[in-house]
Amino acid sequence: MAVGRVLKRILLGQQMRSDKLHETLLPKRIALPIFASDALSSVAYAPDEIFLTLGLAGGTFALTHSWQIALGVIFVMAVVVASYRQNVHAYPSGGGDYEVATVNIGPKAGLTVASALLVDYVLTVAVSISSGIQNAATALTFVRGHEATWAVILVVLLTAMNLRGVRESGNAFAIPTYAFMVGVIGMGLYGGYRHFTGSLPLAASAQYDLVPEPGYEALGSLAMAFLLLRAFSSGCAALTGVEAISNGVPAFQKPKSRNAATTLLLMGCIAIGMLFSMISLARLTGIKYAEDPAEQLLKDGVPVGASYVQDTIMGQVANAVFDHFHLGVVYISVVTGIILILAANTAFNGFPVLGSILARDGYLPRQLHARGDRLAFSNGIIILAGVAAVLILIFDADVTKLIQLYIVGVFVSFTTSQIGMIRHWNRHLRLASDPRQRAHMQRSRVINFVGAVMSGTVLLVVLATKFIHGAGYAIAAMAVLFLMMMAIRRHYDAVSKELDIVSQSDQMLPSRVHALVLVSRLHRPTLRAVAYARASRPHTLEAITVNVDPAETRALQEEWEARGIPVPLKALDSPYREIVNPIVDYVKGIRRESPREIVVVYIPEYVVGHWYEQILHNQSALRLRARLHFTPGVLVASVPWQLRSSEGQEARMEADVSSAPGSVRMGQ
Repeated sequence: MAVGRVLKRILLGQQMRSDKLHETLLPKRIALPIFASDALSSVAYAPDEIFLTLGLAGGTFALTHSWQIALGVIFVMAVVVASYRQNVHAYPSGGGDYEVATVNIGPKAGLTVASALLVDYVLTVAVSISSGIQNAATALTFVRGHEATWAVILVVLLTAMNLRGVRESGNAFAIPTYAFMVGVIGMGLYGGYRHFTGSLPLAASAQYDLVPEPGYEALGSLAMAFLLLRAFSSGCAALTGVEAISNGVPAFQKPKSRNAATTLLLMGCIAIGMLFSMISLARLTGIKYAEDPAEQLLKDGVPVGASYVQDTIMGQVANAVFDHFHLGVVYISVVTGIILILAANTAFNGFPVLGSILARDGYLPRQLHARGDRLAFSNGIIILAGVAAVLILIFDADVTKLIQLYIVGVFVSFTTSQIGMIRHWNRHLRLASDPRQRAHMQRSRVINFVGAVMSGTVLLVVLATKFIHGAGYAIAAMAVLFLMMMAIRRHYDAVSKELDIVSQSDQMLPSRVHALVLVSRLHRPTLRAVAYARASRPHTLEAITVNVDPAETRALQEEWEARGIPVPLKALDSPYREIVNPIVDYVKGIRRESPREIVVVYIPEYVVGHWYEQILHNQSALRLRARLHFTPGVLVASVPWQLRSSEGQEARMEADVSSAPGSVRMGQ
């Protein structure tokens, strides 16, 4: 068995038959960590972004207004979760926002949503893993300074895990996700208990004074409102991943819609509880969090300097709550790092499925629609990993820089989807007559209307506050992706139209078949090619050689006649010693004289066993075949001759399925 196949089976496991697809469906207890890890993990970085933005105006401003921002984010999350529960019941096929927008608004709206989601999925991987590395660095100091390298390594490991299949990756990720939920909820409860008993200490950063950045010392009403809106838009990063369940309904066990809606509700409740507890504990422990801690944090009026290491909000809260129990700090740090890394798994499930649907509809290459060995959409997984790794390297795994590109895409999809759902209910209300059904539809329409207003408002806030900080790049990426998918669809449509059968003449047989056997020298491969050509019984059969060296050509013709080969051999002149052009010109001449005549060119080729042998043979045949493929009415037939070095290759090829024809199409 080939080494590559052995490694592939070790990494990915044994192949799965297509009829085993039902075995990969997920119960709610596994679906929750798979699809909700992104939304749940946002509690580890959304508070950071809120405090970071508010901290521009000073520490007092951040502590005073952080709870207001948190309540705003929580309200939007509750509305969006309620709205998406309508989506999963109405559109359980897995198209999610893309399907809702396409069906109810139009293909271009659907493609806009798809572009936004694809960009957002890539950013989810980049942000989640970068944030996970930064949190892990709280306990694992050897990671500091090498965050980008470790992040890319984790992307590779996560890719390998997802290539093993959805259910298997879910089983592996369930325990860390539940461990994170227990840790954060437990820390919130314990921190609340210590606060009410008067034993909750202040965070280490509470001793410092957080001074405003230059230009933020005295904010007017308008500037203050703008800063609050910017903090709110940053905090709305907590909503990323909410749409993942609506895109993954087909992965649930039956009843799919009900299980998906229940999982969505659980995710919303847990995420809201954890986010509220983190913001509350950050305020109660007096955390000071700065964009430029070396200059903004002062002790006794003196900046702390570049030597100061600023831990994340999660890390600082854990150090305060578990000030007497270091193992608790390590536990929170480790599970937070793990869940942020696994949060990327939401994108690894959403991106390939959406890519498959878009490929089915002709907007992406068809290879993305095929499942791989383990019934996962392997090509989509690999593309997602590659693009995310590039982003991590470009931004050096800096969450603050990456997150500025974030969330604009998800709110584009939120808003468009909710508008689509309103039109969905309007259409169905015109046809429904049952009072109970109409009442249910009207309630659902109100929920989606509120969702559209809220998500649309957040989208406008995000665009207004983050466009120049990085959101503009995300919008540009969406536009490029939109245009690219439109171009792919136009190409597929043009090819389909060109290949349509339009008349009976498309089924007519050629008037004659003119067969040519290419001869460079007289040997066994040439005789085999002549035999194959004769067996096909063409109307005309001739052998041709190119007269590059007159002496060699004359010797070839004499030997040809001496052996009595019953096929005429014609020598084509080549004054410039070319091989390919004289043959192509001769074939085109046959076609000009008889346009309805098919020309079949038989080319003897060596089958070699080593790559370096390929360099030494078949080069003229390769160039000629490439030229003839562009000539209408010409077929090229390769006649293989297996050299001794190729012995055993057939068995190795059969063992290595990844080398089989069509393996790319199959997603392997």
